[in-house]
Amino acid sequence: MNDKDSTTLREQYGRKLAAHLCDQHFGARPTATLDGPAVLRFTPIRQVNLFVVQQLLAQWTQEMARLRSPYFDFEADDVRTALTQFMNVLSRRIKLSRSAFEPLLARAVADTLAATQDLAGTFEAKLLNGQPAATSTQLRDALRYLDINKPLFQGFLDTLPTDTPLERDTLLQQFRQHVASNTALQQPLSQIVAEFDALLPLREEDLQPSRSATAAPVAPMPAAPAPAAPIAAPAPAAAATAPEPVKPVLPAPPVPEVKPAVAAAPEKLQADAEAVVPLYQKLKASQPAGQTLSETLRSERPVGTLAEQAPKVESLREAISINQRFSFINELFEGENMAYHAAIQHLDTLPDADSAKRYVSEHLASKHDWARKDEHVNKLLKLIDRKFA
Repeated sequence: MNDKDSTTLREQYGRKLAAHLCDQHFGARPTATLDGPAVLRFTPIRQVNLFVVQQLLAQWTQEMARLRSPYFDFEADDVRTALTQFMNVLSRRIKLSRSAFEPLLARAVADTLAATQDLAGTFEAKLLNGQPAATSTQLRDALRYLDINKPLFQGFLDTLPTDTPLERDTLLQQFRQHVASNTALQQPLSQIVAEFDALLPLREEDLQPSRSATAAPVAPMPAAPAPAAPIAAPAPAAAATAPEPVKPVLPAPPVPEVKPAVAAAPEKLQADAEAVVPLYQKLKASQPAGQTLSETLRSERPVGTLAEQAPKVESLREAISINQRFSFINELFEGENMAYHAAIQHLDTLPDADSAKRYVSEHLASKHDWARKDEHVNKLLKLIDRKFA
């Protein structure tokens, strides 16, 4: 099968489905916009929604990076703290028009189909994200955006050394071997095709170049909205007129970026997503541009994330960054954003750290089966300590 032709067919269907769904949603309301929760509910296919959010986070990181200026000290503790708070507030204000959302949706549909047809390509694009080398820890940061074949990817990461960076080619070779020896874990193409077919007619044959009828040439995937021009100097006032949310971090290993422009900042998915760490790029020219949002605000010293170092806050909702929300919702609350928000709201009403931790260990842990979720539970407990410090 010609990989290029397969990609073209996936992209063609992605554009058709995106236009079809956007016609349904925006047709009667052309000026309507989508917020974070709406993005995560837009299609019944969870993987599509997650890939849209991943693109938002990635683009937002690029936007935020442009805030950096040679005239100011972005490494100062008070500046880093203020930027983190600003970005967390902005992340709760996603606002996407059809023109901004449709290309993201089209790309997410094509990538979702690729997740069953081209596993190695998905690993390279969604986890490696262009990095020349990566550790298992860095790769896991993007794993939260995978729903299709997640056990297969998770199983591969479990075989890698935790903190030893491996070259891109080595990782790809080992991943292909892992895929070949774990075919039973692979989700069949027919399953995801059936889900898409319910939205817009699609057959497996439509994705096979050799079987598909002569497909007319297709224009390249529409690019996501171009980021706004960078501002000259990020004075506090400039930051106030920050841009719209868009980021994806991103989704790969450690990389911080900052800029208030108009790309789109992932809103506090009041009804759906989660995050792992503040989204402020480390602003180190020496750092690889593919770093994950989780690493965004890490200092060069071996310390915790900025969220963990930041001063006391009045509520957990305020302290939890967009990345952490994604992680908690997906890993601790089985993707149920309402369960997450109810739990955080209740924790914020408790009088002290002891009662909050008791609620976590005696109620939430048993209800949601957190027996093997130590990493994420510990992050939640650290945030509780920060609230009641």
